[in-house]
Amino acid sequence: MAVKVITDSTSYIPRLRREKLDIGIAQLSSLLDGVTYVDDPDACEDFYEALAKTSSWPTTSQPSVQGIVDLMEERVSAGHGVVGIFISEVMSGTYSTSLLARDIVREKYPDAVIEVIDGRSNCIELGFAVLVAAEAAADGKSIEDVVAVATERILHTRFLFTPFTLDYLRRGGRIGNAEALLGTLLQIKPILSVVDGATDTFAKVRTTQKAHDLMMETFAADVRDKGGLGEVYVHHIHDVAAGRRFADRIEEVAGRAVEVLPIGPVIGTHVGPGTVGVAYYTNDRMEKSR
Repeated sequence: MAVKVITDSTSYIPRLRREKLDIGIAQLSSLLDGVTYVDDPDACEDFYEALAKTSSWPTTSQPSVQGIVDLMEERVSAGHGVVGIFISEVMSGTYSTSLLARDIVREKYPDAVIEVIDGRSNCIELGFAVLVAAEAAADGKSIEDVVAVATERILHTRFLFTPFTLDYLRRGGRIGNAEALLGTLLQIKPILSVVDGATDTFAKVRTTQKAHDLMMETFAADVRDKGGLGEVYVHHIHDVAAGRRFADRIEEVAGRAVEVLPIGPVIGTHVGPGTVGVAYYTNDRMEKSR
C-alpha cells in the first residue's frame, strides 16, 4: 500500500516541490467586499490591492468537509493510505474538519488507513512536516513511518516573523487597541513566533531593522547550537523586495541560496502586508517555550 500526503493551502509549499511529491491541497479562502479570493500565494496581487483600498475587514474560510473528503477518497479509492497534516488546531478549524472527513470516508471504506496530524503551525513551518512526510511516502515508507517523521520534524522547526504595522493584528483581534497604539507611538516591533500551535511574542524591539537583526542572530544561534541547518525559507507578505533583502542576510549565515516565498490571503489577512519572516529547521530538536 502506497501512502499519499495531503495538507491545506496555508502550508505555502513551493509549487514545484508540491507537484513533484504529489501533495494534495485542501483550499482555504478569504472573502473581502463580496469577492472570494483563493488562498494561492502565487496569485494574490488582486487581494492585497483590494485590501489596501478598503475599510472592510476580510473573513477567512476553512476548507469544506466535502473538499477534504474528496481529497481523501480519491486516494483511498485508488488503494492508498493517507496522511493529512493540517494547520494548527488553535489557529483554524481545518484540523477538526479533517477528522470529520476521515470518519466519513471510513464509513464508505471501512478498511481505509487514514492518519490525521495537527501540524502545530502554518506557512512553510507547517510545510516542513508535510514535505518530510511526502518524501518518506515517495521512498515507500510505511504509514507509521510517515507519521513518525512528520511528528518528529515538528519538534525541529522555528518560525520568526515581524509585521510592518500592528494595524492588522489589531483589526483581527490579535492585539488590543491600546497596545497597538502604544506600540505604534513607540515604534515597537514585535517579533512573533509559533509555540504549541499558537502565535506568541518572541521579543519586542524598536524599529524594523532591530527586529530583522534579532531574527538573524536567533537563526545563527540555532544553526550553531542545534546540530546544523536542515532547510530555510524566507516569507514575505506582499513585499517581495523586503523579503529578498532579508533573505540575502540569511544567506550569509546559511551559506546557501535562500528562496523567498509569498504568503497568501488567509495568513496575510491577520498579519498584514510588509511582514517578513524566516522559517527553518535544525538537525537537533528546537527548544521553544511560551
